Amino acid sequence: MSKQNIIRLSISLAICYLAGAVGSIFTRPAVEYWYQSLIKPGFAPPDWLFAPVWLMLYAVMGFSFYLVWRSGLQNKDSRSAFILFLVHLLVNVGWSVAFFGFQSPFWGLMMIILLWGLIFALVMAFAHVRSLAAVLLIPYWAWVTFAGVLNWTIWLLN
Repeated sequence: MSKQNIIRLSISLAICYLAGAVGSIFTRPAVEYWYQSLIKPGFAPPDWLFAPVWLMLYAVMGFSFYLVWRSGLQNKDSRSAFILFLVHLLVNVGWSVAFFGFQSPFWGLMMIILLWGLIFALVMAFAHVRSLAAVLLIPYWAWVTFAGVLNWTIWLLN
């Protein structure tokens, strides 16, 4: 791997983990008190599971982003996919702000619906650049689908 690609991979991973770190600023304090007080469905996973799942997903997202970046940004499809990824990360953080920061399952649900649609668009955009990059996003999309159902159910129950 060239030095340039090592730098790109490092930056790609760092961007994703930075988004996760910013989101955790809003998540961590709310999990201990507010989230514990909510009525949750029986299929809600234990709280300890979320952090390792997100750590793995951010790594896969970062590698997927790197594959698109490594393909070059000379053509319109690559540039669009690159920008869409960055916009989608803002919405990813926005969900943490809405759900945990504002302690609002409703606004969290609105954000996760938007995030789900952006991930769909991202999979399609990445598929035009590098199919492996698109495939790598499927577990993330599946997790956000599950999180959306969980968010919706929490909103209904509370």
